[in-house]
Amino acid sequence: MPSGTSKRSALGFILITLIINSMGIGLMMPVMPSLLTELTSLPVSDAARWGGALSVVYALMQFGFGPTLGNLSDRFGRRPVLLVSMFAMAVDYLVMALSWHLAILFIGRTLSGVAGATFSAASAYIADVSSKEERAKNFGLVGAGFGVGFVLGPMIGGFLGEYGPRAPFYAAAALSFINFLFGYFMLPETLKQENRRAFDWKRANPLGALRQIAAYPAVRTLLLAVFLFDIAHYVYPAVWSYYSEEVFGWTPGDIGLSLAFVGVGFAFVQGYLIRVLEPKLGPGRTLLLGLSANLLAFAGLAVADTGWMAYAMVSFAALGALATPAFSGLMSNRIPDNAQGELQGLISSAAGLSMVVSPFVMTQVFSHFSGPDAAVSFPGAPFALAGILILASMLIALPFLRLQENVQPTSGSSDQNSPAE
Repeated sequence: MPSGTSKRSALGFILITLIINSMGIGLMMPVMPSLLTELTSLPVSDAARWGGALSVVYALMQFGFGPTLGNLSDRFGRRPVLLVSMFAMAVDYLVMALSWHLAILFIGRTLSGVAGATFSAASAYIADVSSKEERAKNFGLVGAGFGVGFVLGPMIGGFLGEYGPRAPFYAAAALSFINFLFGYFMLPETLKQENRRAFDWKRANPLGALRQIAAYPAVRTLLLAVFLFDIAHYVYPAVWSYYSEEVFGWTPGDIGLSLAFVGVGFAFVQGYLIRVLEPKLGPGRTLLLGLSANLLAFAGLAVADTGWMAYAMVSFAALGALATPAFSGLMSNRIPDNAQGELQGLISSAAGLSMVVSPFVMTQVFSHFSGPDAAVSFPGAPFALAGILILASMLIALPFLRLQENVQPTSGSSDQNSPAE
């Protein structure tokens, strides 16, 4: 374990990396509806279907390559995987900024999906420098980094969007390249030589990684709960821009401001609040609180008809951000040190698969229940569906919500495939 000073420095490096990277993502969200309507000449309700298809392409690539990149980080270290991801994101945003046809957007999202290792590599990085007791709260830094980035990114994206839907993509490309340079010169390697293991194609894919994790029944069960949670949670990037424009008549600037509000909440909850609550409540009760807050937020957004109601429910959604690091901490503590990248790659793969399902389903549900041709007008229907999925996730994770004893750390190599439970 690194010294206190070097550990804080490593966590600081990864936090800044995530902030800059998420700024690039947040920059483009307020203008995506405008760019899609420009390229397709369709109304917002129909353009949302193409937005869902773009998300599905990205998610399919992340699903397929997440375990590969996670295993590569277990073999070669976290630093090179992060650097490749940063550079690929810069190229991706530049491609989308120059897009003259819808097909170019799909090429860009394919590229970024293949190299989308930021979450898995960053989470493995955090696991490397954290004790078992600190992992749940330190995993909150992942969400905090994205939260701070989403405070700045959407605000800047909404402002730049007033000058055209392509301007934020150029800014995102520049930020991602700066992020790459920062990582190249400043990011240290945290995976020790003794914790590295040989790369094996048999386990560097979703099915192979799942077979390895199957040796840990509790982790396998929690992955199913995480999968349902992710499908529900990805309703925000899937339909928020379309939903808020349809229901509240918000402009790109309004959408950017609302996303910035979300970012402030997520940064506070995952960067500070979980570090206060998790040691007192334990990971199980922290997870219960997060899932309950998400359930309340989705129920409220399903029936919201004014902007202030949406902002009120987003406050509960921010509190619901407690669930993500609590899930990660519960699973990470049951996996050997030399398989943290594999676990985080599998979590990333599960997130990728949920991003295949969620945008397609949520945008289709939104389109069916909104617009002038809707048989029943209920634009909040995607959030009602998300609430049902959160309830299912809660029921599956129920044994771990009640389990408060400390899990003994798993030691040794994951190649032994000995169950930890």
